[in-house]
Amino acid sequence: MKNNKVVIIGSGFSGISVATSLADKGFDVTILEKNNSPGGRARTFSENGFTFDMGPSWYWMPDVFDSYFESFGYKTSDLYELKRLDPSYRVVFGKDDFLDLPASFEELANLFESLEQGSSIMLTKFLSQAAYKYEVGINNLVYKPSRSLLEFFSLRLLYDILRMDVFKSFHKHIRSFFRHERIIRIMEFPILLLGALPQNTPALYSLMNYADIKLGTWYPMGGMYKIIDGMLKVAYAKGVQLKLNEDVMGFEIQENKITQVNTEKGKYDANIIVASADYHHVENALLPKSYRSYSEDYWNSRKMAPSSLLFYIGLNKKLDKLQHHNLFFDEDFAPHAQDIYQNKRWPDKPLFYLSVTSKTDTTVAPEGCENLFFLIPVAPDLKDNEEIREKYYHIVMDRLEKLIGQSVRDAVIYKRTYAHNDFVEDYNAFKGNAYGLANTLMQTAILKPNLKSKKVNNLYYTGQLTVPGPGVPPSLISGKVVAEEIAKEFC
Repeated sequence: MKNNKVVIIGSGFSGISVATSLADKGFDVTILEKNNSPGGRARTFSENGFTFDMGPSWYWMPDVFDSYFESFGYKTSDLYELKRLDPSYRVVFGKDDFLDLPASFEELANLFESLEQGSSIMLTKFLSQAAYKYEVGINNLVYKPSRSLLEFFSLRLLYDILRMDVFKSFHKHIRSFFRHERIIRIMEFPILLLGALPQNTPALYSLMNYADIKLGTWYPMGGMYKIIDGMLKVAYAKGVQLKLNEDVMGFEIQENKITQVNTEKGKYDANIIVASADYHHVENALLPKSYRSYSEDYWNSRKMAPSSLLFYIGLNKKLDKLQHHNLFFDEDFAPHAQDIYQNKRWPDKPLFYLSVTSKTDTTVAPEGCENLFFLIPVAPDLKDNEEIREKYYHIVMDRLEKLIGQSVRDAVIYKRTYAHNDFVEDYNAFKGNAYGLANTLMQTAILKPNLKSKKVNNLYYTGQLTVPGPGVPPSLISGKVVAEEIAKEFC
């Protein structure tokens, strides 16, 4: 095979995915990672006997992971142990006021019926439609490179798209099935992971509810980083090389092609470059202006998904009234949402998410201790300092202690915070975002930044700022899609 030397920038999910896919096709692949450990936002760290996943904490769409590993001759079970969580998660509305979402569909339907008469029937109808969207969306649409409208010009596909409520908002869609406010909030929760309000998210994404309810919420024992471990095992078996602490500083470009990737440590010759790093950073910090596909005005006009304020907390005792995943909806979401998407400011009364992996996994905390991971979704591009972080630490701790009726702060023996400045420092994240572009209608498929540079003939992009979008399963798929496009051109 000619011209087969590939350099991948970044070792997150999409970077390892595209690297392994290309190596499997016979390419000579090297991954350059700026940090001292692989995984991108899915890195891990351990302190004082506690092990924390730094980013993704939800394992949904197990079929996507299964398909990924099977394409290389592995089973997911060969690489890590999965446990289905039951309940899937807890939604807290107030003190001693919560709902546990059971893994059993029959039990969930009964729970809905107890809140709203007839809602169990509507849930079945809703999920029947969502199952169709999942089948077409995940097994067809998301694997399209979205480089041309012609990809979508078939009568069957146009028929499918019309059936999938692409032009209807999720907000309207969900309210055509349910009236009870708590059911609506539960059903809208997965959509919030896509980085936009339900009013601005196509109803196509009810496929996320199918993933949540029918396919289940899982946990890889040992933590989400076990997925990265498994992916790297496969990558190394295929011949991929990984270089850590290699921060890319720029490129040598000749005749509209990158010939060399320059890092602080050295130079790497390459015929093909794939950026799994932040798209905006690669364009604006590594490419000369004349080789950029998108202007700064373009990027500033994009609707970004939120950033996050994270707290990694180790306790010297166990807590009651919590599950593995906990959503705190004890405050009105509307003001918080306005602060994220409209006002672009720090919220007064934030909703938050708390993961307690030690409820499921004894290996992530010392005996008798608890591992807590707090996440507050916040607008990108905000002022970020220790004073602000400490303020919100006490806001969530005040609420948590009140809602579970236990002291927490006096048991803290480890604490680390993470927010905008860290996302920029560690990942060169545009405006300190955590999730990439919001999945709005006007930022879907061909309306996302293209997976191939318009001006550099051998530069491709993968990950959350291009197709198919943010999230762990889409990032795996993104790498596979880009690899197929490269193979078409270079094999």
